[in-house]
Parts: sequence; C-alpha cells; structure tokens
Amino acid sequence: MPSIQLSPDLLAVIAGALLSLAFSYIPGLSTGFAALKPEVKRLIMLALLLLVAVAVFLLGCYAILSAGIACTQAGAVQLAWVFALAVISNQSTYSISPQTASVKAAKPLLLSTASGEPVGPIIAVSNPVPPAPLQK
Repeated sequence: MPSIQLSPDLLAVIAGALLSLAFSYIPGLSTGFAALKPEVKRLIMLALLLLVAVAVFLLGCYAILSAGIACTQAGAVQLAWVFALAVISNQSTYSISPQTASVKAAKPLLLSTASGEPVGPIIAVSNPVPPAPLQK
C-alpha cells in the first residue's frame, strides 16, 4: 500500500479545499456566505487562509506545532508558496463545487449596469390588494 507524505504543500491544498467546501455546504454558513458579493467572499477566504498560514508559522517558531516549515527566512518564503497553493486550491474548489438549493435561493438578484458591475439587489414587492380606482 502506498504511503502518503503529508508535506506542507499537500496540507495547504487540503486545507484550502476543505475551507471552501465548508463555506459551500455547511447549513447556515453556506447561505450567509452566498448572500455576500463575490469580492467580499474572496477577501474573507484570503484573510482566513492568511490567518491560518501565519498561525501555523508562528506556532512552529514557538515549537508548539511542527508543520514542516522552518522558522527562518527560507521558511517564510516556503510559507508564501504554501499560502499561494492554499489560495489556488480554495478558489478552484469553490468554482467547481455545485451549489445547493439553499445557496441558490440565498443569492440576491443583482441588477447589472452596462459595464456589468452590480448596482444593488432587486427587491420584489408583493401587493395582494389591488389599488383603489382613481376618483375624479
């Protein structure tokens, strides 16, 4: 049976994909995340991945956790590479994972301008009572 070497690169790819899947499929988390603008979603993922990468590096520096990244300048360069792999994995997983019905329903409908930029949500108003006739 082949053995799998859990390198920092492989761990970063797995962590990036799992984070994306969590935000895509965990009830409550997925619907709240789906309602955000795409730019905000990307920034949230980027910030979470950066937070995890820096935390792993610092925990390794204080000998609390060993993730295979040395607490040196070369280790910091390796960390940048591992972070890039995590971001690529995260965004790739998000783009190819199918959306659940609840996520599709939670996404607001956005109006688009000629440039394609969203300008705001469409608000559907339902009026079950017909308007009164105009009086002269």
